[in-house]
Amino acid sequence: MEGTLLVGDYIFASPLTYGVRLPGTAIRAGALREPSNGDVVVFRPDFYEPRIDVLKRIVGEPGDTLQMVGRVLYRNGDRVVEPYVGTFRSLDVALTLEGPLGQGWQLDALPKGIDRAKYRATRDTWGPLVIPDGQYFLLGDNRDRSTDSRQLGFVPRDVIRAKVLRIVHSVDPTSQNGFPGVFRRARWERSGMRVP
Repeated sequence: MEGTLLVGDYIFASPLTYGVRLPGTAIRAGALREPSNGDVVVFRPDFYEPRIDVLKRIVGEPGDTLQMVGRVLYRNGDRVVEPYVGTFRSLDVALTLEGPLGQGWQLDALPKGIDRAKYRATRDTWGPLVIPDGQYFLLGDNRDRSTDSRQLGFVPRDVIRAKVLRIVHSVDPTSQNGFPGVFRRARWERSGMRVP
């Protein structure tokens, strides 16, 4: 998420937006709404050990058809305007991992009529993929340096924990000027910013 969020940002994320799961059940209480496209979310996937919280942006909801062609994202046939995406540039990299990581998982999400034997996904060109019920497609805003749904697959609704709302405070870990401690390195211009 580099660019939208920086190393040293302290964020406020609201679990109440999507509801809090009652312990030992699949029931969510107090949800204001469901996750939606454009939300930056905190989720805790099963595939990381140790279990950690990860931040990414939702770009596809259940039922959406997503495709990326030459780094341009399309949702349901329409180009997605993404002003938050970094302008970092590097070579297009093939997704070489098979199975749950890499393009192998994408084969089940291809719509009818696509030749699965000829399908080859890269980091910057893939799809179209149809997002199944109860699943979301998440991408990082720094697309060149993000491990996200392109490699990891769909993210189940039940692991999405909170919506990121604001940067509470930001500290530049490389700064050596000013007062000691947190005030020496504060990036005051980021404090209180809404996360787009």
